Amino acid sequence: MENLIFCLNATIPIFLVMVIGYICRNLKLMDEGFVRTLNSFNYKVTLPVLLFKDIAEADFYAVWDTNYVLFCFLVTLLCICVLWVLTSICCKDKSILGEFVQASYRSSAAVLGIALIQNIYGTSGMAPLMIIGSVPLYNVAAVIILSLTGPTAHGLNKTTIKKTLKGVLTNPIILGILLGMIVSLCRITFPVMVTKTINNIAVLATPLALLGLGAAFEGRKALAKLKPTLACLMVKLILQPALFLPLAAYLGFREEKMIALLIMLGAPTTASCYIMAKNLGHEGTLTSSAVVTTTFFSSVTLTVWLYLLKIYGLI
Repeated sequence: MENLIFCLNATIPIFLVMVIGYICRNLKLMDEGFVRTLNSFNYKVTLPVLLFKDIAEADFYAVWDTNYVLFCFLVTLLCICVLWVLTSICCKDKSILGEFVQASYRSSAAVLGIALIQNIYGTSGMAPLMIIGSVPLYNVAAVIILSLTGPTAHGLNKTTIKKTLKGVLTNPIILGILLGMIVSLCRITFPVMVTKTINNIAVLATPLALLGLGAAFEGRKALAKLKPTLACLMVKLILQPALFLPLAAYLGFREEKMIALLIMLGAPTTASCYIMAKNLGHEGTLTSSAVVTTTFFSSVTLTVWLYLLKIYGLI
């Protein structure tokens, strides 16, 4: 019972804040424009500042783990390649192939992931190292897959490649991590007034991000393309964690590292998948359905995974 309460305390508060965001949207306390601005503000300001703060305050020489970053990268790459090959063989509707692959591998690592790790450990923990290993690959792979598939796909071109590389290099989350690494490596200290300002912005990241996720939730879209949506849910929330978490445990990853891997493998599909799919000429219906459905059911699956990790002494 103690382990179950631990897991519920880790997940339920996160989803309750999302429910509050959803209620506020339905009570017209937030409109679509406000939610869009809020999500943009979180992505470009509060989340990068939070990651910058946690890394800058850590001892980088003690925290950095090359094997862990490589594990995150290689597992993400393997998931993407296997999904692409299997979906190409099994999927009859080739127009949704790219959307399905992207929605099945790409997790809400920065938003929901950081929220969960913070709720358990009080800081972003190993999330920055996991993000370094997986998020740039998320973006590059998504552009390649979506460009080569879909109803209006014309393949990769110089403009698309340049845009992708620019997007990765100017990603606010990545920039926040890199700046934090520089500060930690150089052991730079800030005046108290600067530190307090950074803390005041960083503390906004998790609650605002969760409110934005909840406010953007659209349940009706989950009914569209039900079969591929359910297949995506199985891959995203169950199969990937079931395959790779035991391997991570065998390799000795524990505590914050294991939680970050759970997020990478079993967190719901990130909402940015929909934006990227639409921008690259896809319909977007399957992607929006996957985002909604995986977000809803992850409240159950993440609790179950946390419970299993807890009873086996991995966290």
